[in-house]
Amino acid sequence: MLIAASAVLWFSGLPALAYFYAVMAVSADTARPALQLGDYEAKIEARPVEGLTRDLSGLTYSPQTGTLFAIVNRPAQIAELSVEGRLLRTIVLNGVQDPEGLTHVEGGRFIVTSERHQSLHWITVDRSTSQVTAEGGDRLRLDFGALRNMGFEGLSWDSRQKRLYIAQEMLPARVLVVDGLASTSTSLNLAVSEWSPHGLAATFMLDLSSLSLHESTGNLILLSHLSRILVEYAPDGRVLSFLPLWRGMNGLSASIAQAEGVAIGPDGDVFIVAEPNLFYRFGKHSDAAEGF
Repeated sequence: MLIAASAVLWFSGLPALAYFYAVMAVSADTARPALQLGDYEAKIEARPVEGLTRDLSGLTYSPQTGTLFAIVNRPAQIAELSVEGRLLRTIVLNGVQDPEGLTHVEGGRFIVTSERHQSLHWITVDRSTSQVTAEGGDRLRLDFGALRNMGFEGLSWDSRQKRLYIAQEMLPARVLVVDGLASTSTSLNLAVSEWSPHGLAATFMLDLSSLSLHESTGNLILLSHLSRILVEYAPDGRVLSFLPLWRGMNGLSASIAQAEGVAIGPDGDVFIVAEPNLFYRFGKHSDAAEGF
């Protein structure tokens, strides 16, 4: 009975929520520019993306188009969405098995990840693209021994530092940082490291389903669907703010059951997609001061 009760408590996310409240009380850094997720509220909640029915996953914002791009796992597709969560088009994605995450790089260039093969695929999408084939294109495989369905879940490109952040889902849940991908030589000089929170800010999330770098501040936003929480970290790993994805908090009338992708718009709005096909948009309270 005690084991069962402990399991229910653990997977409820309550320990993570209590933990982050304690961390904020002890070590919050109010001087550093930050999104301050605690000041956000749901502006669009659980809007079904009409035209999609299931497996909505990774998410990224493209300043080139002013729109969002999401992955649909089965069948493999890329969906372009408005910032209001309306489906603009779908693009057939060939040559990538079990796609889970994607990130905008520049222009029409994106990187897509295959969770099953722990591989990265570079693709190009323009306004007329109706299908894209990753086979034969730029590809990189990174084998870190992750379990088949607990591999690379999220991607975020840092255009200033020319590095890629990768969220590994579980066992372990961690963030990998890949430098050297911007090299123009035929042989890449890659360096792979692990980004980690430190001290009191050590992560207490059950999994990592997505991540997004907020380039204006350099802060990293991590999403956990099992813990139902979105956390903002400083580059050095300190917790800056967090957003519980629970009913009754930050304007949510119902908890977000399976948040799979997160992206940040140029004005700081936070976009989340959740399975099967739900869209959320969070923005600052009207009376909240700007944090960045």
